[in-house]
Amino acid sequence: MRIFLLNLLILILVALALPSHEICGEANTPSSNGHILKTQKVPVEGGGSYTDVSVTGLAMMLKNKDFLLINVHIPYEGEIEKTDLFIPYNEIEQNLDKLPSNNETKIILYCKTDRMSIIAAYTLVKLGFNNVWNLKGGMTAWRQAGYPLIEKKEGFK
Repeated sequence: MRIFLLNLLILILVALALPSHEICGEANTPSSNGHILKTQKVPVEGGGSYTDVSVTGLAMMLKNKDFLLINVHIPYEGEIEKTDLFIPYNEIEQNLDKLPSNNETKIILYCKTDRMSIIAAYTLVKLGFNNVWNLKGGMTAWRQAGYPLIEKKEGFK
């Protein structure tokens, strides 16, 4: 009986230690074209959050695009089709004039792996933008999933 109770206690403690979808901020987010996207809210220290979206999620969203898509990777190493802007991740604050004045506008950021876009997402959230998204895994994950990248010679302007 003691072994059973001990095993039951261990099972309960392990179950409590596992993260739940709500605690991690995972969600099923409806897209504008009616599909459900797997997303994850990422809290930003000091308040606010941004949303991580998968490659598949972004591909679905691009079919009915209702957001600003920004490549923040430096140096230029390609882009996803329908990219609207190129702003280096470390120059976000100096380029606020290129961003929407409405801080509720959906902005999706990406870079090569997502390291730079995470920094840019934090910056935008700290600046008061409330609908910031990050492409999880960046262009590397995009290409690995079989989606093409456009490679122009111009890069950042």
